[in-house]
Amino acid sequence: MGFAVSDELLGTVVPIVVYWIYSGMYMCLGSFENYRLHSKSDEEEKNLVSKLTVVKGVLFQQLLQAAVAILLFKVTGGHAGASSQQPSSFIVLASQFVTAMLVMDTWQYFLHRYFHENKFLYRHLHSRHHRLVVPYAFGALYNHPLEGLLLDTVGGALSFMLSGMSPRTSIYFFSFATIKTVDDHCGLMLPGNPLHIFFRNNSAYHDVHHQLYGSKYNFSQPFFVMWDRILGTYMPYSLEKRAEGGFEARPTKEFKED
Repeated sequence: MGFAVSDELLGTVVPIVVYWIYSGMYMCLGSFENYRLHSKSDEEEKNLVSKLTVVKGVLFQQLLQAAVAILLFKVTGGHAGASSQQPSSFIVLASQFVTAMLVMDTWQYFLHRYFHENKFLYRHLHSRHHRLVVPYAFGALYNHPLEGLLLDTVGGALSFMLSGMSPRTSIYFFSFATIKTVDDHCGLMLPGNPLHIFFRNNSAYHDVHHQLYGSKYNFSQPFFVMWDRILGTYMPYSLEKRAEGGFEARPTKEFKED
């Protein structure tokens, strides 16, 4: 029992550590102007919140989510719908990962879209995240704390329970989901990035959503684009080189402002 509790704690703490290590790596690469989706000057001028405020906001949210997650584990005993046994088969492990990814994507798509369509929720909750018009790595989880609990904590709990993964497996899954989320906000299109090779939902795809013209499109996160395609909120884009260096994700479909 003690071993399981340790895994559950690690499943909460390790992704937080991964978040800052991985986003820190991207911040070190931020000077690669030839691969940026926005210039450094755009990042400084267009964003509506300081980086210090973002760091404080993310840390507070992570501490709150960790406390809630640990409390949920203690209340449920960590066995609500999940397996306490580590799967020995790669096929079982892969199926749990894919199931968790689909559950998380489904939850986040519909909730994320509703945060945009409900003016009250957008104004008071989700607009905080969109103060970052030019996304960057460590701002990936800059959200209103209540949104973070609903979108990430509840979505993560559903993914964990419905996939049937063990607490040990969840350490790897949530760390991977964290890396993917940071990557989607990194603002860089680096050649050979394996996440960009295997997932159409990448930093350019999500950057379109952060722009005014794309705020009603590309809600899918963090893995696939299927719900955008199925429900008509998919905005294709092309990567164009900017004269001053780097890239720009430009929409390739016509649309009308509502």
